[in-house]
Amino acid sequence: MPEVGKKAPAFSLPALSGGKKALKDFLGKPVILYFYPKDNTPGCTTEACDFRDSMARIQAAGAVVLGVSGDSIASHEKFAAKYELPFDLLSDESHAMMEKYDVWKEKKLYGRTFLGVVRTTYLIDAKVVIRRIWPKVKVKGHVDEVLEALKEL
Repeated sequence: MPEVGKKAPAFSLPALSGGKKALKDFLGKPVILYFYPKDNTPGCTTEACDFRDSMARIQAAGAVVLGVSGDSIASHEKFAAKYELPFDLLSDESHAMMEKYDVWKEKKLYGRTFLGVVRTTYLIDAKVVIRRIWPKVKVKGHVDEVLEALKEL
């Protein structure tokens, strides 16, 4: 299970920008790695747009944003185009990466139990060490928390 102060688990996933993206591709840059349940849903759209609207500050800190869900690249293409998302979205349809990052968990809704993504953000430093983890993210104000933590790197 990933922990603050430990090396972030490696990954390589299909990316919206084409081909595959791996964590090692971002060595030397802080990475804001956020996991979200589903493209084009209210909370996920708000979170993505909050990151989009904060990109100038994120880029000024030298960081990159990567969003990860179990949606297909085709779904990501529509989502990113509709909301003009300026960062990469990764597709983890097998949920293997989500399991490595401990965000694919049992959830309950209306008395029904199922497996799904627990909205979580990891802040990974330039040396691939996890510096912060936000489990069970509440979308409102979350990006500001991430930006504050980014200043500490």
